[in-house]
Amino acid sequence: MTGEPTAAGTAGAVSTSTVEPALAVLPGPRSEVSGLEHEWQRVVAAIRQATTVDLICHINPDGDALGSALAAGLALRSLGHRVRVSFGDDPQIVPESLSFLPGQELIVPASAVPDVPELVLCFDVASEGRLGLLHDKAFAAPVMAVFDHHASNPGFGTHRLIDPGAPATAVLVDELLRRLGVPLDQSLATCLYTGVATDTGSFKYAATTPATHELAGRLLATGIRHDLISRQLWDTSSFGYLKVLAGALGRAVFEPDAAGGRGLVWTWVPYEELALFGVTVEEIEGLIDVLRRPAEAEVALVLKQDPDGTLRGSCRSKGAVDVAAVCAELGGGGHVYAAGFAAREDAETVVARFRAALPG
Repeated sequence: MTGEPTAAGTAGAVSTSTVEPALAVLPGPRSEVSGLEHEWQRVVAAIRQATTVDLICHINPDGDALGSALAAGLALRSLGHRVRVSFGDDPQIVPESLSFLPGQELIVPASAVPDVPELVLCFDVASEGRLGLLHDKAFAAPVMAVFDHHASNPGFGTHRLIDPGAPATAVLVDELLRRLGVPLDQSLATCLYTGVATDTGSFKYAATTPATHELAGRLLATGIRHDLISRQLWDTSSFGYLKVLAGALGRAVFEPDAAGGRGLVWTWVPYEELALFGVTVEEIEGLIDVLRRPAEAEVALVLKQDPDGTLRGSCRSKGAVDVAAVCAELGGGGHVYAAGFAAREDAETVVARFRAALPG
């Protein structure tokens, strides 16, 4: 985004002091799952008592995970807490598509997180395995609060703020900011908008509700450039990505009889091809959204190979198949319409296992 106004601020931006009174009357989405109120009170109390807070998102973070963690980190720093944001990858790489997010000076390597943190907040971590290198450190903390919206989350941690009805974990972070009394500014709004836009597929997935748009309206009212955010998230890539995309589409297989005749389309991307064109695994996250387009297939699956041979599976459903349940059988999880998993077998074997797990 060099040479353009940053997503978090422009010359024509509306000042926060101007918009805050108007924002106060907008309803916005709130976490209203029965039984969560007591958890909210306990988590807010723990945060207020803490001196240092470690904020962790899942490995290979997407916009909702990193946006949520950074928004919470910036908010807590503004309240005087010492904060660290981290995720359990080594090497720890922020995807180029998220390079514009404010607050990245808060990010530290997993090794910089103490063995026994004072307080850990986890964001968008659907299962404890997604903590990666930070698993043991997170579980060593006397207080670990989990903010998540995945229905497949088994409920780990000492405090669980899990709302499957929320379209993104960023919605829960918006609620956290409200409870802590932190007003929105452009940096916070950029992080939260990125989280919500990412996990709603730019507001086109079924989980998007009127309340989701109300939240987006409050975020846009701070003056952020949503057009630049969207361009960075979905409409910017290297030329090498086009080469990888062409190869993946050339290998695509359509199986009309899979999923009880509902149809499956799948492909895979070998690491050697990524290396040849200088493309990262993170850069091809959007490949699944191209593969899911055929009307003949209910389910789409993309397998992306890491340097160590691990295959990361990303799958989508159009609604008739619960892919979270399918991925759970392969050790993963997610949402009804979007889920994932990791496996160490070859592509054909993994696809066979995935196919067998699909409902008849």
